[in-house]
Amino acid sequence: TNCSLVIVFKDQSHKGRMIVAHKNHISEIQYLNDEERNEYLTDVAKVAKAIQKVYNPDKINYGAYGDTGCHLHFHLVPKYKDGFEWGSTFVMNTGNLVSNEECAIIAEEIKNAFYSL
Repeated sequence: TNCSLVIVFKDQSHKGRMIVAHKNHISEIQYLNDEERNEYLTDVAKVAKAIQKVYNPDKINYGAYGDTGCHLHFHLVPKYKDGFEWGSTFVMNTGNLVSNEECAIIAEEIKNAFYSL
């Protein structure tokens, strides 16, 4: 992508959980002009499509909150009916950290899906 960094979230409480962060040090979406916002949200949507293609979740939750973090980013969290945290808000850090090797596998799966869209 041109404006985003896509990161595998180390806490994989939901396999395929990703972060889409704006490349520039922007703290709020309202500080982007229309073109920048549209480009960023297009990246968020494409990562969501890649997650859908790879993991086929029933729903993807989006989180963009935090009072002390000053870098615009969205958490994309795939969820499944009757699965962990279905029907509730996802927890930020559950302690379910995966290895760097597992992160690399997830990154490759998402990257392949992203570029095949």
